Amino acid sequence: MARISTLSRSIDGRIALVTGAASGMGEATAYLFADEGARLALVDLNAEPLQRVAEKIRSNGGEVETAAFDVSDQVAVQQAVETFAEHFGGIDIVVNNAGISIPAPIDSEDYEAAWQRSFDVLISAQQRLIRAALPHLRASDSARIVNIASTEGLGATKYGSPYTAAKHAVIGLTRSLAVELGTEGITVNCICPGPIHTGMTEAIPMDAKQEFARRRVALKRYAHPEEVAHGTLNFVLPASSFMTGVALPVDGGLTIRNA
Repeated sequence: MARISTLSRSIDGRIALVTGAASGMGEATAYLFADEGARLALVDLNAEPLQRVAEKIRSNGGEVETAAFDVSDQVAVQQAVETFAEHFGGIDIVVNNAGISIPAPIDSEDYEAAWQRSFDVLISAQQRLIRAALPHLRASDSARIVNIASTEGLGATKYGSPYTAAKHAVIGLTRSLAVELGTEGITVNCICPGPIHTGMTEAIPMDAKQEFARRRVALKRYAHPEEVAHGTLNFVLPASSFMTGVALPVDGGLTIRNA
């Protein structure tokens, strides 16, 4: 049957740069984008698992290049972006997914270090990657930026103020850049994942996860990383050309539940 709509829902051939791609939501995003035909530039701190992700994509016929470095390293970010752009001939999509979580009570001795590291990785790295990629995004006819925030950017949990403050900042950065870059047709959105089965949550006992989900999540469960990746995919479609500045909770109803 011939299509009667006009806007494309395909990212086939698009060049997507994804950070934190060796595990969790970043890995799931890489696999999903590869399945949809994107050409992938993947970044992670951990080289070995990143290579395993890349080999899995290549074995399935996908095109992928990798770079292993700390996203808080501004020089490394700039160098990697230029190398990726030269190899692929541009960059169409940036997904700022790399993340950490460092619990720290406000009166703890290591609070300052937790604050600094959290902001380095969770927000400063995002703006630096966007700035480095911006000349290439401006050359794209369907430029998309997706920043991964958190439901912690919409609320708060005790003992996590460095993480919570940084995630609030991600939403602020997203909204501000959506306004700033909107006249150029570059969309900027963010995903706010709720309780997800990832490396950050694997230390939580399963019975505690189940109890939390029963009490707080409308769908009564934790999500799998691919469920978040599909939210990200929707933001980067060429057809998603009028969605910008959105902070989308992918949280199973966590943020809407009062009791």
